[in-house]
Amino acid sequence: MPTSERALVREVGPRDGLQMAKSVMPTAAKRRWIAAMAACGLPEMEVASFVPPALLPQMADAAEITRAARADHPALHVVALAPNLRGAQNAAAAGAQTIILPVSASEAHSQANVRRSRAEQVAELARVAAWAATLGGAAPRIEAGISTAFGCSLQGIIPEREVITLAADLARAGADRVALADTLGYASPSQVRRLVRAVRGEIGAERCGNLHLHDTLGTALANVFAALEEGVRGFDAALGGLGGCPYAPGSVGNAATEDLVFLLESEGFATGIDLPALIAARAALATGLPDERLHGRLAAAGVPRTYRPAMTA
Repeated sequence: MPTSERALVREVGPRDGLQMAKSVMPTAAKRRWIAAMAACGLPEMEVASFVPPALLPQMADAAEITRAARADHPALHVVALAPNLRGAQNAAAAGAQTIILPVSASEAHSQANVRRSRAEQVAELARVAAWAATLGGAAPRIEAGISTAFGCSLQGIIPEREVITLAADLARAGADRVALADTLGYASPSQVRRLVRAVRGEIGAERCGNLHLHDTLGTALANVFAALEEGVRGFDAALGGLGGCPYAPGSVGNAATEDLVFLLESEGFATGIDLPALIAARAALATGLPDERLHGRLAAAGVPRTYRPAMTA
């Protein structure tokens, strides 16, 4: 593989990482945690989900957190998730620079997650994209996240052709980017290679967003490596390996950001992230969620003395 390339790591802990937490992180603690991670050099962060607080009380402060992230960290690209047009409008009003609309490859998960069919959610994405187009230069980037792209605990196997067709439909509907998500953590490296290659071939590599991987079966980093071999250079992860989907039974934590950064840098892909500082940012997370178990192999083992960050050419 080539060396000295850039790889983009998007931290999703404040959104995906918190939505399965047993307790609600106080807003002030959340801001301190985001600040600790932003100081490490993370270029992008998904900070909130604009959904009704009754459904996800962890996200009741979504607008406040998004506004604060923009104001406090001008170098940070602020991302938010919204399931529909109203949520997207609220996210944009709060300052989100990228808005992710979830579109499930699984019909069963689509109904559980957004209470719409897959086709109805594609139509909702088209509404969001059309609205964003009216904003001109102030428009946020609209990204479609294909959840359960690699399998679903509610439905089982998702035919790869359906995922490829869905990606094409979302691109035609106006999505600036289309991303694949292994919501359940079921993917294998060979499956990642096939699907990533097919989707990039269908909609173009430039339109493919980050790969979003969960580590349910301990295969997230193997899947990262497979994706790197297919040309993917953007990945989502959550500090401490937190996360999961409350509407996909069996979905557990994301790839741990600190472990992902170590792999990328060790393979010659520069992230611009200070790894020891990133591990230290776990303290702010632990303080804000004292009853939540954190994961990640690197934090347990410590940064090896042999570690050397990658350097860009």
